[in-house]
Amino acid sequence: MTGILMFAAALVLLLLGFPVAFTFGGVALIFGVFAEGMDMFAFMPFRVMSIMQNTVMMAIPLFIFMGLVLQKTRLAEQLLESMGTLFGQVRGGIAISTILVGALLAASTGVVGASVVAMGLISLPVMMKYQYDKRLACGTICASGTLGQIIPPSIILIILGDVMGIPVGDLFQAAVGPGVLLIVAYIVYILIYTWLKPEAAPAMPVEEGVDRKALYFKAIRAIVPPLALILVVLGSIFAGIATPTESAALGGAGAVLLAIFYKQFSWKMVFDSSIETVKVTAMVFAILLGATAFAMAFSYTGGEEVVEELLLGLPGEKWGFLVLSMIVIMILGFFIDFVEISFIIVPILVPIAEILGINMTWFAILIAMNLQTSFLTPPFGFSLFYLKGVAPKGVTTMDIYKGVMPFIALQVLVLLALLFFPEFMGFE
Repeated sequence: MTGILMFAAALVLLLLGFPVAFTFGGVALIFGVFAEGMDMFAFMPFRVMSIMQNTVMMAIPLFIFMGLVLQKTRLAEQLLESMGTLFGQVRGGIAISTILVGALLAASTGVVGASVVAMGLISLPVMMKYQYDKRLACGTICASGTLGQIIPPSIILIILGDVMGIPVGDLFQAAVGPGVLLIVAYIVYILIYTWLKPEAAPAMPVEEGVDRKALYFKAIRAIVPPLALILVVLGSIFAGIATPTESAALGGAGAVLLAIFYKQFSWKMVFDSSIETVKVTAMVFAILLGATAFAMAFSYTGGEEVVEELLLGLPGEKWGFLVLSMIVIMILGFFIDFVEISFIIVPILVPIAEILGINMTWFAILIAMNLQTSFLTPPFGFSLFYLKGVAPKGVTTMDIYKGVMPFIALQVLVLLALLFFPEFMGFE
């Protein structure tokens, strides 16, 4: 019972706005000392040391650095201009370009906030200029920005791989199919929506006297280098040539080379990217340390046994557990971040999933897809705040909320397809 009270206290404090890492660590200390005394934390240094020695987690700062360097090279702007050239004459072409650029940014950076802000600053004014429906424009940008959660190299997949004890390379490979399916679903929705409502996303007018060959060459020049970087980073993992950590280092070096290629390199850019990388990484690892203390206290106070008994007693056994765990993760995603869910909720669910004989790679992809939805769900979806922060004055919060609803529905449909028809994605 103490473990359940402890979990409830942590959730309430998070909703009140207390810092995540200190909330988990503080609640663990108070309840742990109350239940077992200070002796319980004697093994905490060994847990901290195991985190420090974890080579898989080294990939996180390296991929973050890669993403930040690419963000500062105007990669998104060049990609969007190029995609707009290729798809602009199609109804909804700029929205489709935004989805495709979002996918490329996701595969290049894996940083959701950077993608949404970049697309909001570049794509939204263009769509507004060509009289796009504000809700469609906002929903498209938020949805495209969150593709970084499921398309490798994704930070959440690295975290889940470490928490669940699954090779990160296996997760990256398994996530490609669902990620592509989600992109296709978004594009099909935009095409259907613009076919039913042509005025919602008119085609860009064709400019006279423009050299089409020069435009296509410019588009290829903007698209090929980041695609080559993606192929090098992911290809080295899939082919077994490099570990995710080694490929992340390769990606960081490749991002710097791209900055030189695009003539955007400066030592100030490298310094700023490094400082931001340290800040984001420190936040992730501070949460990890707090979550480690919380998980240890939760286990010692009997919380794990209570949850395990409850979930194993569900009707439908495996399917009852899967459906309930997906619902719980989705509801928690409305209020708390994917990092907290990964470090606190997932370790509770993993032993039960193993007892029920669930394919752990499939389960991890289900969780990643579910956590991606949390970035879009009001009232606290992070993508909504990112976009609102850079949106023009004419775009209201309600426009953003209404715009993301169809894309949330599409994500839920893809999640359900992945849940009930895993064989189509190669899971047994």
